[in-house]
Amino acid sequence: MPVYEFECPHGKIIEELVPMGTEEIVCPECRQPAKRIISPCTFTLKGGGWYADGYAAKGGTKPR
Repeated sequence: MPVYEFECPHGKIIEELVPMGTEEIVCPECRQPAKRIISPCTFTLKGGGWYADGYAAKGGTKPR
């Protein structure tokens, strides 16, 4: 089951482990319906990268 973020009408953000496809939960604080939101991604690439670290062909030869 994935973790989704939900926002209630009062602006409270809740993270919940729910079945896939869940669009709405009840806010545990205000008991109002909280709708699923799309949260920003925290994916960051750092370092030289896979291409610079040796996965590319070396020496000008092309793979067959």
